[in-house]
Amino acid sequence: QPALPPISLRTCDANRLRNIAEAASDKYPQTTDFLAREIDRAEILPDTRLLPDLVIMDSEVTFRDDISTQERTVKLVYPEAADVDAGKISILTPIGAALIGLSAGQTIEFQTPGGRWRSLTVLKVHQPR
Repeated sequence: QPALPPISLRTCDANRLRNIAEAASDKYPQTTDFLAREIDRAEILPDTRLLPDLVIMDSEVTFRDDISTQERTVKLVYPEAADVDAGKISILTPIGAALIGLSAGQTIEFQTPGGRWRSLTVLKVHQPR
């Protein structure tokens, strides 16, 4: 198990994500377990404290898949707003759960529900307006 980078979540995101993970645990057990562990280990920040490079809900994130070296830009959204064709990925996907709380320059390694290991590095973050 690789060491996980430190992450931070805003109080409002942490509370809502905890509820979403609980509600979806039967449908997506591995991803919601991963998300719940990420919430538990995160430093919880006041909603008023915003770090410009922090991946929060509705952020636009450019990341690199360190295995394929492909770069992607996605918007991290709640499940009901997900639209892969429009580049909006749900927090209930393995990639979404991995990106939340990271900052630009950080890398996370994680195992997908299918058992494959992935490594993602956050390159840029644009906060929602």
